[in-house]
Amino acid sequence: MAEALTLFDKVWDAHVVRKIEDGPDILFIDRHFIHEVTSPVAFLNMNKRGMNVIYPDRTFATADHNTPTINQHLPVSDPLSATQLKALETNSKSNGISHWGLGHKKNGIVHVVGPENGITLPGMTIVCGDSHTSTHGAFGAIAFGIGTSEVEMVLATQCIMQTKPKKMRIEINGQLSEAVLPKDVILYIISKISASGGTGHFVEYAGEVFENMTMEGRMTVCNMSIEMGARGGMIAPDEKAINYLKGREYAPKGEAWDNLVKYWSTLRTEAEAQYDTVHIFSAEDIEPMITYGTNPGLGIGISKAIPSPGEVLDGQKSYEMSLDYMDFKVGEQMVGKHVDYVFMGSCTNGRIEDFRQFAKVVKGRQKAKNVTAWLVPGSQQVESKIKEEGIMDILQEAGFELRQPGCSACLAMNDDKIPTGKYAVSTSNRNFEGRQGPGSRTMLASPLVAAAAAVTGKVTDPRELLN
Repeated sequence: MAEALTLFDKVWDAHVVRKIEDGPDILFIDRHFIHEVTSPVAFLNMNKRGMNVIYPDRTFATADHNTPTINQHLPVSDPLSATQLKALETNSKSNGISHWGLGHKKNGIVHVVGPENGITLPGMTIVCGDSHTSTHGAFGAIAFGIGTSEVEMVLATQCIMQTKPKKMRIEINGQLSEAVLPKDVILYIISKISASGGTGHFVEYAGEVFENMTMEGRMTVCNMSIEMGARGGMIAPDEKAINYLKGREYAPKGEAWDNLVKYWSTLRTEAEAQYDTVHIFSAEDIEPMITYGTNPGLGIGISKAIPSPGEVLDGQKSYEMSLDYMDFKVGEQMVGKHVDYVFMGSCTNGRIEDFRQFAKVVKGRQKAKNVTAWLVPGSQQVESKIKEEGIMDILQEAGFELRQPGCSACLAMNDDKIPTGKYAVSTSNRNFEGRQGPGSRTMLASPLVAAAAAVTGKVTDPRELLN
């Protein structure tokens, strides 16, 4: 009798070109996304070897990481950024790769533009020289980040050598409470299993909570799978995924689409399939979340106090160092903490649904005078929808300005850096020391929590404002 397979098994096994005895699998890659940071060296090495890109039509380039988010029509002032952006453009053109540079109508963060253009499809293998490639797993794809040498390998061969990870299932049933968004769900999970709890695994998310989520919400969850140490995360494709993709520019049409939909219906975990690790949580236990430390696992419900070292999974010394960096103390409440900056955007929460949530809170209110707010759409298409839906008017009436698409303050590779010692409520994915700028102090949160902080100037429970 054949072994029962998980969703992950089915997609992985379908892409194995060759198994190496006592070694990794050689995996075929369906889609390869590249950007200006990790691709130049890969192309340089290929040029030295006289190698060409084997499947240019499977490779997609967009500028996002160190791009400015204001005055994108002007020459990029930072020399390194300008050089990298030019290299991406030149390498793409010489290899026949579609390139969406600054100002292009499809430009944006790589993990936003892939799904919104129908490039990302269920059952695919997808890689990019960026750890948050796991975002695309929301569609039932195996997606993960790779290093520069692996970028070169995929460009040259459309294959990669990978050891098959262990399998983890995270199941959450029940109904989420008011003001609890997908970002809160994933921050809750990481707080329960730690920032290293998924190491060596690929995660499948299952249960009512994920079934009820929008595709944007599922992308947020899968995006942060890497923040628990996992190789990636995925959710079985369903009618929501199919409806999201149908008719998008790069999605198949006609009979090809119909045949794929039939195949996607088979991408389900079989009843008797086994996982190496299983976690089960209840939706009712989740409230709006916020982090207080220097890794995404150090998060609590916004109404809670900072726990003692014995209550967290981090070692005591690292935990104390984390609180010292943040200048927080055990037992303090997060509500009421001073906020200097609010960052709304990134590949985690830079989609139109996120801006709709942000606007719900700020509508009819005014930006706090002590807060600098950077509101950055994840793509040109998201920016257009913000304007079309009247969200731009709400933001402007509340005293906010909309910046141009890009990774922005997520990783301090551009001009959007949080100053030393300043506190930022951020909808991005990492709160490491210096992640948003040297000496910056980051509190990760959902768009609702970010909006509440932006209009009050302090950490605020969004439920108070929504009520």
